[in-house]
Amino acid sequence: MNPASRPVRMVVVGAGAIGGLIAAAAVRAGHTVSVLARGKTLDALRTDGLKVIDDAHESVVRVNASDEPGALGVQDCVVIALKAQTLPAIAASLQPMIGPDTVIVAAMNGLPWWFPHGFAGPLAGQHIEAIDPGGRVSAALPPARSIGCVVHLSSSTDRPGVVRRGRGNQLIVGAPGAELAAQAEAFAGAMRAGGFDVVLSDAIRTEIWAKLWGNMNMNPLSALTGSSADRLLDDPLTHALVLRMMEEAAAIGARLGLSTGKSPSERVAVTRKLGAFKTSMLQDFEAGRPLEVEPILGVFPELGRKLNVPTPFCDAVLGLLRQRAANSGL
Repeated sequence: MNPASRPVRMVVVGAGAIGGLIAAAAVRAGHTVSVLARGKTLDALRTDGLKVIDDAHESVVRVNASDEPGALGVQDCVVIALKAQTLPAIAASLQPMIGPDTVIVAAMNGLPWWFPHGFAGPLAGQHIEAIDPGGRVSAALPPARSIGCVVHLSSSTDRPGVVRRGRGNQLIVGAPGAELAAQAEAFAGAMRAGGFDVVLSDAIRTEIWAKLWGNMNMNPLSALTGSSADRLLDDPLTHALVLRMMEEAAAIGARLGLSTGKSPSERVAVTRKLGAFKTSMLQDFEAGRPLEVEPILGVFPELGRKLNVPTPFCDAVLGLLRQRAANSGL
């Protein structure tokens, strides 16, 4: 994404609940937007456009929809808005859209594939197998051309091509290094012009870590139990398990120099204020969709082994969650 040029050519990979909102915002900001989609979503986008429902207001934007990356060609900006566990299987197919100046934006839950790149300390020169198996994602989507986008909002897909906005409207955007700071600022500006509340961060790894720290316990436990967040926190045993998992993750973060600025109890208090909600992983489980097991939880036992940080509680929950997903065909 060249910060000096307007408009830019942008592709959003995945026109789901988040990708649809980002694509619509980019269109409103005046950019040339394509969406990589397939099946019923592709058909809906081509026939009816991309519909966004916000309270009682509905709007429709037109995007160039395709299922062929090669047909779209090299882009200024490629936004990855897929469920993170699907990325390793398709990353190589996205290469026709990636040129030497393309900026890649990760707008997904969990740690992004580029997280260890250029990160001084014990992870230097490594990849995280749970999110980048065999380094295949990094080989296809260069970490040196990647920036982060942390999503703090809720949305859903009513049906293919139709996105319903829920609570919140914030994106936190940032580059992991100074090399892409201007490009991150340009993407942040585009999203702000399209209607998002955008924070530009110079500590995007910390922002990603802080969000994941709040999700890596409640999401898996809700998928295992079928319980909403309030029920997990009302039960003293599952409440204690939430805290133990967060303590293990915080110890890993301390080794990496990543602080959330809160204690586990303080973060849980924030979650409790949200009331009786179903986590995204529980919603996926109930809908029969694949679970984000490795990006949200699997990264922690792996990082624990790399950093010599014991993670017995995370290990146990991860083992149970993997079996739950496998036995349910997810």
